[in-house]
Amino acid sequence: MRTTTLGMTGLEVSRIAFGTWQLGGDWGGFAEDEARAAIRRALDLGVNFFDTAQAYGFGASERLLGESLRGELRSRRDELVIATKGGLRETDTGIARDASPQALREGVDASLTALGIDHIDLYQVHWPDPKVPFAETAGALKQLIEAGKIRHVGVSNYNVEQIAEFSRTLPVETLQPPYHLFRREIEDAVLPYTRQHDIGVLVYGPLAHGLLTGTLSKDTAFPADDWRAKSSVFRGEDYRRNLSVVRALQEFAALRDMTVSQLAIAWTLARPGVHVAIVGTRRAHHVDDSLAAADITLDEADLKAIDSITAAATPVAGPSPESV
Repeated sequence: MRTTTLGMTGLEVSRIAFGTWQLGGDWGGFAEDEARAAIRRALDLGVNFFDTAQAYGFGASERLLGESLRGELRSRRDELVIATKGGLRETDTGIARDASPQALREGVDASLTALGIDHIDLYQVHWPDPKVPFAETAGALKQLIEAGKIRHVGVSNYNVEQIAEFSRTLPVETLQPPYHLFRREIEDAVLPYTRQHDIGVLVYGPLAHGLLTGTLSKDTAFPADDWRAKSSVFRGEDYRRNLSVVRALQEFAALRDMTVSQLAIAWTLARPGVHVAIVGTRRAHHVDDSLAAADITLDEADLKAIDSITAAATPVAGPSPESV
């Protein structure tokens, strides 16, 4: 597994991180034993970077990750990089953003307990909270660093202006944005900014939440408790058009002895400014295919051909926490 230095954090991490959103319940039911096997398989294949969040089942995903890595978290803690996110809370009407100092302090303690660790390597604010001044959020996280509960601070789903404002109080060390072949808006301003300021970028959704796996069709039906069942991205004419693009990408990938999933992940890792791609699965047999993408090199001709194929796609957006 190839590694990289995650921006100014200095952390040496695998270029693919194992993501755990799918273990929190938003993607429907799953077998915990299979999920544990997937985490263990990623570890065996060289992944040292694991990304989760308090809001992924409000402790469920963090607990499962911590249990799956319990032995290593005790015997070789310094070799693993555990990232989680906070700043969301449950309400009677759904999920709300709350990056207030009190909420973050309580959230960090809850995450430490769920994961079964004494410090978090990378703590990220999950979404910008317009009700709380960024200086207050950043100030609270600075105190948590001083207390030894977190080591590094990042943000997720922030734009350039928000990153800059936050950094006036505490430097933003990493950014976790959505990025895949059908969602490329961070190329305009965000990636140039992060490169200029040595901010580590770990992108989520490189497989477009399943769209770029080649396993979906126009007749695919998602369970009612899977967020995709309510998303316009997975139905209608735009969805069918993008499925046609995926089929063309599959043909292109097959000629190069790779799967379309590997192609999609390798493409994100080839983009300037992207350090890590976050990939999650609930099944161990999917892990090998995804991780192999870290060893694929796409040349300029490949990248131009991919751009030509995806020119026919309809750009898509992912879910916000309020919509999940």
